[in-house]
Amino acid sequence: MDIISGEREHAEAGRADGAGGATPGRRGVLGGLAALPVLFSVGAATPALADSAARPGSAPTAADDLVRGEERRYNAPLLTAGTRLLLPAGVKAVPVLDYYRRPRLAPAASAWPYMKAADGTTVDASVIPERGAPTRIAMLSGFTEGWYELTHANGRADRVTWDASKLPHLWIYGEFGATNESPYRDRFYTLALQALSRNPYPRSTSIL
Repeated sequence: MDIISGEREHAEAGRADGAGGATPGRRGVLGGLAALPVLFSVGAATPALADSAARPGSAPTAADDLVRGEERRYNAPLLTAGTRLLLPAGVKAVPVLDYYRRPRLAPAASAWPYMKAADGTTVDASVIPERGAPTRIAMLSGFTEGWYELTHANGRADRVTWDASKLPHLWIYGEFGATNESPYRDRFYTLALQALSRNPYPRSTSIL
C-alpha cells in the first residue's frame, strides 16, 4: 500500500499540545479528570519535573532535570486496529508495570517491536490491536535518530521528528479498553507518545 505523507512535525522540548508546563500534559492523554491518574504517574517519577518542564528557547536548570518533548495523542476513529507504529532500528522497550497503582520499570528490556503488555503476554507493539486488548506502556531507548511514524488504515502517515541527542527516550502509552478500573473501563482507545531527556522511572522500585 502506498503511504501518503500526512502530518510531519518536529517535536522539540516544549509545551504539550498547548497545555501548561507545570505538570506533564495535565489535560493530556484522556482529557479532563480522567487524564490525571494517567499522566501524573510520569510526573511523580521525578520531583524536579514541575520546575524543569522546558519552554521554547529555555534550558534545563540541572543536568538531571527531566525535559519533555511535545506529547502527541491518537484516538479513535483515526486510530484503528492495524495502525502501525514505525521506529528506527535498534530501539529497546522496557515495560512500565502496574502503571495505574505503583508504576515501576520491568527488570528486563526487549528489542522493539516486542514487549510485554499489562497482562504479561508478549505482543508486537508496532501493531495497534483490536479494542479490548491489554494496556501497553513502556519507556523506549536506543534512538540514534529521533523519529516515529504512524501509518493509518486509511493511508495517512504521521511522522514526528526530534533531536535524539537531547531527547533520547520515548514514552509510549496505549490504552485499548481492557483496564477494569474506573474511569477507564472500556471507554478509551488511545495511543500517546512523548520524547523525554531521560527515563523518569526507577527500575523495579515502586513510585509512592
